Amino acid sequence: MTLLNVTTLDAPTANLATVTALAPMQDVTDVCFMTTIASYGCPDYFFTEYLRVHETSRPEKHIVKAIVENTTGRPIFAQMLGESIPDLVRTAHLLSHYPIAGIDLNMGCPAPKIYRKNVGGGLLRDPDKIDRILGELRSAIAGRFTVKMRIGFEDTANFDRVLASIDRHQIDLLSLHGRTVKEMYHGTVHYDSIAHAVSRLRCPVLANGNVTSAPTALEILGFTQAAGVSIGRSAIRNPWIFKQIRQALARQPVEVVTLAQVRDYIDRLFRMPTVQAIQERSRISRLKMYLNYIGQGVDPAGVFLKEMRKAQTEAELFGVCDRELLTHPDRVFADNPYPGLLARPGCEG
Repeated sequence: MTLLNVTTLDAPTANLATVTALAPMQDVTDVCFMTTIASYGCPDYFFTEYLRVHETSRPEKHIVKAIVENTTGRPIFAQMLGESIPDLVRTAHLLSHYPIAGIDLNMGCPAPKIYRKNVGGGLLRDPDKIDRILGELRSAIAGRFTVKMRIGFEDTANFDRVLASIDRHQIDLLSLHGRTVKEMYHGTVHYDSIAHAVSRLRCPVLANGNVTSAPTALEILGFTQAAGVSIGRSAIRNPWIFKQIRQALARQPVEVVTLAQVRDYIDRLFRMPTVQAIQERSRISRLKMYLNYIGQGVDPAGVFLKEMRKAQTEAELFGVCDRELLTHPDRVFADNPYPGLLARPGCEG
């Protein structure tokens, strides 16, 4: 199995250990969140939020900031989203002047407002277009060129054709979410499809989708033989997950996280400059977005989630945090989300 060498980024392929990546999440993975995550145990790679690419687009300032102000000590890939080949090539050239590890193409975003514009996951309906985009970008990008995608749009009918294009155009790394676009984040992750991609491709593949804990990561890696894992929402819930995975891979004791540590993590999220720069009502909504994921591991009955969603002021919200997390501060934070507890960000009421 070919693995990605995190120390020789100028090489197109290399051999080293299993790697981890923080998956790109729109409106989440800004420079402040990356820095916060890094303080609990850095992933090997970061990816920016997607840069929207079209005829009049320029790299968005807050995403460029995540690149140039990256103090984590880990490489960062700049992600593009678009379908216009000339503009994708133009943007790739602009991004090459920044300190990036490489350029990533988003072919997996499942948001309807994205795929209806035939970008992100919408591209998976047109394998011929994908082949042209990959070919032109591979010619234009001197360094690493990576892809983030899903296994199909409504089904996997085009999956092998897309994999063939990825192989033909010598993509350096594929991050593969094991669901279709239409499956969104619901239902079973098709790890057999990830294993199929691993067997078909010469480039390393990162498994993505429901990588919820260190034991789960090891199980997925064993089944798929992937080069590593890419983790998104579970890293919001548990920023210790990257360190825990490294500990598990090294057969070391895996750190046990307590509710008191989670309470400290919430404070760090609240103190991030991007949160502090907005008004109280927006700060509450922003913090609730994170708490929707964190709350999945606090208590099996979902009391924390229910109470925090009802809070209307910062005082009320932190009162819930103190009551539910510090009454029994040494209680263990769950490795995996408790069954039946859904995040529902944006639906707090």
